[in-house]
Amino acid sequence: MPEPPREYVDTRYAGPVGHIVQVASGADLQVAVDKAQPGDTLVLQAGAVYTGPITLKPKQGSGWITLISSDYAKGLPPQGTRVTPTDAAHMPKLQASYESVVRTAPGAGHYRLVGLEIRPGPPRSSGMHKALDWVRGTPPKAGAAPSAFLENLMVFGSSADESLDSLPDHIIVDRCYLHGDPVVGARRGIAMNARTGAVVDSYISDIKKVGEDAQAISGWNGPGPYKIVDDYLEAAGENVMFGGQDPSIKGLVPSDIEVRGNHLTKSLAWKSGDPSYQGTAWQVKNIFELKNAQRVLVVGNLLEYNWAQAQNGYSILFTVRDQDGGAPWSVVQDVTFKDNVVRHVANGINVLGQDDDYTSQQAKRILIANNLFEDVGGTWGNGNLLQMDNGSQDVTFTHNTALQTGTLVYGDGKPDLGFTYTNNIALQNKYGMIGTDHAPGISSINAFFPGAALRRNAIVGANPSLYPSDNFFPHSVAAVGFMALDGHDYRLARSSAYKAEADDGGDIGVDVDELCKTLEQNGQRLTSTVPSCASNSVAMH
Repeated sequence: MPEPPREYVDTRYAGPVGHIVQVASGADLQVAVDKAQPGDTLVLQAGAVYTGPITLKPKQGSGWITLISSDYAKGLPPQGTRVTPTDAAHMPKLQASYESVVRTAPGAGHYRLVGLEIRPGPPRSSGMHKALDWVRGTPPKAGAAPSAFLENLMVFGSSADESLDSLPDHIIVDRCYLHGDPVVGARRGIAMNARTGAVVDSYISDIKKVGEDAQAISGWNGPGPYKIVDDYLEAAGENVMFGGQDPSIKGLVPSDIEVRGNHLTKSLAWKSGDPSYQGTAWQVKNIFELKNAQRVLVVGNLLEYNWAQAQNGYSILFTVRDQDGGAPWSVVQDVTFKDNVVRHVANGINVLGQDDDYTSQQAKRILIANNLFEDVGGTWGNGNLLQMDNGSQDVTFTHNTALQTGTLVYGDGKPDLGFTYTNNIALQNKYGMIGTDHAPGISSINAFFPGAALRRNAIVGANPSLYPSDNFFPHSVAAVGFMALDGHDYRLARSSAYKAEADDGGDIGVDVDELCKTLEQNGQRLTSTVPSCASNSVAMH
């Protein structure tokens, strides 16, 4: 089993404990930040505009410095509740027209930002500056008045930091609204390279770029722990990614990462052919990706809308990469992906055992359990559920339910050892389990998954002769016996032949009640969007 995170970020907020400093509308926020001492709370006026870049600097002492909206008590949602754009009226506006809106100086620490809107400012006045502001985004449309294009809205740490001591520490973004410009976008919401960082109950949108990947949250040169909980995260390239650049700190692997209760999605206004398409070909790739990370929990999230555009449309990638050839220690290991809903996507999960460009470590101990994969493929893309490339170790895929239009499991490159595929419901379609240059079924299993545990699965529409005997082969999806297939309720009816037939005594496929309970506990807004959870017959408490 994967090793869980060793550390978790405590994001509880107890309120002001030191001096309370009112920062008036029109005041220089940088001056106020420079004067603040640990324990101070800077109260920013709701609706007021504060111009950056704002730099958070190191202070003597370990108390928190808090930047907070004046409407904290009377207008913002309570702690533990995600904000939305409708809450922006209660937020101060922090903006910048170049560099980043908020950034950290080396060694800064113990800053908490609560109830703030973080956004690009207007382009700088000269024609040359306007061209620079837009060159990395997309050219403005006639009649539009876009804001500046920013590479990062917030930067915590940098690629240049070569020691842990120079990284910022304990940076928390709490109930904030971050967004790029709707016309030109922004490349990254938060560059998370702190020693300890968190983004909770926040909303990040319009993170998009033409010709380059854009991420709502991305980290590569910080050790963690990190907490990403109950956020709305919208980005074109990858909504959340760890790795993707070689760390400057030798041997560094982002670690102890908690991703719970988030809604990760892409706007259909970015999809060519959709009625809402706005005409710009943003670089769309994946939803969640790990290239260098360990001890990661991805639990109780909704991940949706991903299609083949700049890449083949795999939505969740556990693909170890020594990205630029300077970090051979890169690894993806001890990952738990559990109790999530993945839907309206081109393809499901891709696991890469070892980097096929540079030297890396082996991806290992990855658990993919009790997830619902719905509407995988079709109009979105190929519809492959699980792709296993180049020799991972100890990947377990268990108790998942998938309605996909393409391959069940695809193998390629070196064999994947210690592979477990048990208690799942998914479709055979044309090829089922297949590997490169091998026939479907047993031939491919023996070549790419030698010694695999493959049992107690319902493989819809498959030929029993192609698989080990301890599996089930319903002739159609209807024959599985879901409670209400047309109503998207994927619990098994009492009459289902696969009820209580799993090797642990439970039902084959996803335990919907457990899934819904986890969604409710981790992301309060998610259960109403999942029909199985919205059913009155589901025991939610």
